[in-house]
Amino acid sequence: MTVAMFLVGYLAMLTVRIHREATLDDAHPADVIIVMGAAEYRGQPSPVLRLRLDHAAELYRKKLAPYLMTTGGQGGDPSFTEGGVGRSYLVEKGVPAEAIIVENAGASTVYSLASAAEILKRMGLRSCIVVSDGYHLFRVKRIMAKDGFTAWGSPRADEGSHPLREWWLCFRQAIGYGLWKIGVPV
Repeated sequence: MTVAMFLVGYLAMLTVRIHREATLDDAHPADVIIVMGAAEYRGQPSPVLRLRLDHAAELYRKKLAPYLMTTGGQGGDPSFTEGGVGRSYLVEKGVPAEAIIVENAGASTVYSLASAAEILKRMGLRSCIVVSDGYHLFRVKRIMAKDGFTAWGSPRADEGSHPLREWWLCFRQAIGYGLWKIGVPV
């Protein structure tokens, strides 16, 4: 019973921390802006991915980093990857192709970030701004920090989701973070 109470308390505390951090934009000048992948539909970014990419392009235009990295492997369509679709979208929006790095092998947050970290290390890049949904940034920043990167978060525009849904998403991230801490790659 004590272990269960500890676990519930730990997840509740994490959920509150994640929720509090979800709206903070602490973008600083960095080596690269990493856009976390999201669904794509037959070569077109989903609404969530489009919002992330638009926000990252805005940060790039503000000259907060010389590079953008799109992440994410294949979803349901084997012809496209989230990272590749993100790159195509950014090029269409006027971002120079040579400024875009693509990570297109990751099937989960942990795997995408591990692959991204390897690419960035080979390029000598050590700091990043991560663009994703706010509830996702707590975990992503800590994963990047564990790999030796200085990571700041910049949440995409909020679509005004229901407050209960926001808390639920923060709770799910608390579970994901806890699993990652004990070595489960989610």
